[in-house]
Amino acid sequence: MFFLRYIFTAASVAAFLGAVQAAETAERQYVAIAKLPADGIKAKVGQIVEVDVDLSAPGSLEVNEADERLDVLYRMSFNQLAEGWSWQPLADPAVEDYYRFKFLPLQSVADERGEYVAEDKIGTPQQMKISWRYDYFLAFENLYDFYPRKVDDDSGFSANLPAAVAGHVGLRAKARLVEPVISESTTFWKAIYSRPTDFTLKKRYLVGRLEEVDFVDTTSGEVLCRIQSGQERCAAR
Repeated sequence: MFFLRYIFTAASVAAFLGAVQAAETAERQYVAIAKLPADGIKAKVGQIVEVDVDLSAPGSLEVNEADERLDVLYRMSFNQLAEGWSWQPLADPAVEDYYRFKFLPLQSVADERGEYVAEDKIGTPQQMKISWRYDYFLAFENLYDFYPRKVDDDSGFSANLPAAVAGHVGLRAKARLVEPVISESTTFWKAIYSRPTDFTLKKRYLVGRLEEVDFVDTTSGEVLCRIQSGQERCAAR
């Protein structure tokens, strides 16, 4: 038996991601909703959104090859959403999680906003950069509709796929929006002498109920196999 283990790196994912994507990026979908008045946002409750999962982080998708087949795993064990509205301080850890909502990363967008001169170290003027980054996520609380809650670092979504799709496997999610539909948090780091950048991080969430997770061929756009409620694994011919 031939056995090979792949860990996709940011560089390798960048080579094949984007060939086929969902109709709208997470950024466009979020911004379109955020522009609506309060009543318009509330009217989005129940609408289905389709988003591509960002696999650019090293090791996000693990692939084992054996006998001309791929076992693919996307781990969810550490995708806990650590925002105040997700926090359950009175949770009994034996039966529930401290963080109720889970997340899938969708997209990061950098925005460079110029420079200015300032002195963090007295007598040493510096050029300080102004950088913003927007990170987009799908937040959902029904992960355990897909598989039982368990203490297992390998918990997540997995698939058995033909070896021919190695190097161009993507992950796509569908969710039904729930209140509050969208959410945003902001963190700011002030520029200092050793790190001359004002950095603002915006975390933006589409909030929904997960309906399905698809493993897709990013070259053709074909859905290779689909995971729905009650499953954590799927297989393709």
